[in-house]
Amino acid sequence: MRREEQIHKLADTGIVWDIVVIGGGATGLGTALDAALRGLKVLLLEQADFTKGTSSRSTKLVHGGVRYLGQGDVALVLEALHERGLLLKNAPHLVKNQSFIIPNYRWWEGAFYTIGLTLYDVLAGRLSLGRSLHIGKKKAIKKLPLLKQSSLYGGVIYHDGQFDDSRLAVNVAQSCVENGGCVVNYTKVTGLLKDARGKVAGVEVTDLENNRNYRVKAKSVVNATGVFVDSIMQMDTPEAKDMVRPSQGVHLVLDKSFLQSDYALMIPKTDDGRVLFAVPWHNKVVVGTTDTLREKPEMEPQALEQEIEFILNTAGRYMTKKPTRKDVLSVFAGLRPLAAPKGEGKSTKEISRSHKIIVSDSGLITITGGKWTTFRKMAEDTVDTAIKNVGIAAKKCATKTFKIHGYRPNPDLNNHLYVYGSDMDQIIALPEYAEKLHPAHEYRAAEVVWAVRNEMARTVEDVLARRVRVLFLDAKLSIEMAPKVAQIMAKELGKDEQWQKQQVEAYTALANGFLI
Repeated sequence: MRREEQIHKLADTGIVWDIVVIGGGATGLGTALDAALRGLKVLLLEQADFTKGTSSRSTKLVHGGVRYLGQGDVALVLEALHERGLLLKNAPHLVKNQSFIIPNYRWWEGAFYTIGLTLYDVLAGRLSLGRSLHIGKKKAIKKLPLLKQSSLYGGVIYHDGQFDDSRLAVNVAQSCVENGGCVVNYTKVTGLLKDARGKVAGVEVTDLENNRNYRVKAKSVVNATGVFVDSIMQMDTPEAKDMVRPSQGVHLVLDKSFLQSDYALMIPKTDDGRVLFAVPWHNKVVVGTTDTLREKPEMEPQALEQEIEFILNTAGRYMTKKPTRKDVLSVFAGLRPLAAPKGEGKSTKEISRSHKIIVSDSGLITITGGKWTTFRKMAEDTVDTAIKNVGIAAKKCATKTFKIHGYRPNPDLNNHLYVYGSDMDQIIALPEYAEKLHPAHEYRAAEVVWAVRNEMARTVEDVLARRVRVLFLDAKLSIEMAPKVAQIMAKELGKDEQWQKQQVEAYTALANGFLI
């Protein structure tokens, strides 16, 4: 997946693409892969790096959504549980079965949650990850030793999926390219092309690396830009009203000593009516999330003071080792693209996470809503809509059984390179493998080389945030790694010392926003 080759395809004015996808998050990449597997000519354009926005900032769960069951949204839960099972089969190097415990602090909660979660298991059918089970106080403490014991009656164990969001996105992009698709990061769509009837016939795009402009012809254009969908819809129809209101979710990352368990903690009802998760991830613990309406979308949203305090206080009620501000290794915020609440007093947690597809009068297709777990189904529905809308001849959807790039069953989770799946052996074989990025940690120079040569990483941020994930795990450590990463990348990309200096400065400024 080399950017130069992809740009060469993009620049070919003789190509009329079947589908141009705007947006390189989960939905956009899924749509591009689905289209490529159906034999369609598909081009994906992303204005920053793949999953720069919301899709890199999830709770790292592939889940049916226990709380949606509580809200009675059985259809969404059914769909998500089915997709969870497919993803575990198609990307076992990145998606794993994660056991959760819901602690019970009132006498009736054990029976209540066991019944609800048994229904959850039944809805999953043959794709279930394991039976839910009620356990007593002693077992609950044994499995989660740092759980608050006062007033504890017991717990309920249930199973969901856990994954690495940006790593999956990179593998989906690679799968798309391997099947004839074209994906390019750092390419910004600046306008829509229209024919004499006013129908969308392509896009105007700028390559942000060299400021070159291109006019790209297409039979169908898909707007999969997440919280930024309104800006593309307003390119199409300037008077279009905003249909998305960003809702911010914040996560704090702590050392694994705050959980001391392979089990995750799930609190089903916090003060604001949401759920709180504390989930083991890459040898750390991710704790979140919040649900705060924001006025407008941002590329780099920042956690609000009250969100940080809310998570620390809520987690502290259930953990005997109470986390404080100084314990937070990284804090990250993501924006969900939700339909704006209708009427006063309706909170974002009540808004359905189902996806919606809108076809404008011009033929522009907009896909919004949904979540990472259902990205494959969202993509299938979007490509089906495009095919029907413009009458493109295509094969049937093939993503249900498609093995995503890197597919490797039963990976060794004790080796941090397991996220590379079948690429792992090639990384170990690189001469740079012997060189560490930081003396105290296991990340290797070879991973940077691999990211540049095979995963279209263009900046220090691309590598440390979305290829090796250090920014999300330990922001301070990632700042210490930045000069070394810049040096390796400069050699690979043919850049000078000035580029290295600018990259380190830009990265340090960004990473400081992940520190409290």
